[in-house]
Amino acid sequence: MKIFFRLLPWLILIVAGYLFISKKFSINTSVESKHQLLVEKIETIGKLELVRYQISDVLEHKNKTDFLPEASVLLIVKAEAVGCIDLTKITREDISIDADTAVVNLPQPEICYVKIDHKNSRVYDTKMAFFREASLVDEAYKAAERQVTAEVKKSSILAQTKTNATTVLKPIVEGLGYKNVKFTFE
Repeated sequence: MKIFFRLLPWLILIVAGYLFISKKFSINTSVESKHQLLVEKIETIGKLELVRYQISDVLEHKNKTDFLPEASVLLIVKAEAVGCIDLTKITREDISIDADTAVVNLPQPEICYVKIDHKNSRVYDTKMAFFREASLVDEAYKAAERQVTAEVKKSSILAQTKTNATTVLKPIVEGLGYKNVKFTFE
């Protein structure tokens, strides 16, 4: 017990010294961001999104140079493509009504956008990239976006958009009291 009482002041002194030194010499990091937001443009958008394709692409992108080893990256890219119809293009002349029949001439469907979902895409492997890894990955994502866009244009997204336009808009026009509803696409 005597040893305990002799060591207790030393133990308290060591703990207090440790706490003092750790507080005095600790590195505090704080992050501060200041934003100045400015709305540059406000647009009226009348595009009705009617179909969304979710796409996965496995991409191996290689960069060959004469004096450096071949660098490559393997990506799993998630993307989405949306088909829509721009309702702002509909004019009064595009709608004809005859008794209980309504004929609506809709604009041609279009691909609203194709975008890469960077949050769910993954870089699985890089080889021999070293200091050029960031640019190699960036090139690979751009190549994936070009390829996905090309494939979407070849797909049936526009036909599916037409079908979905009829399915979505027909009950709305029928709700206005028209029994026969027909949609055409200019």
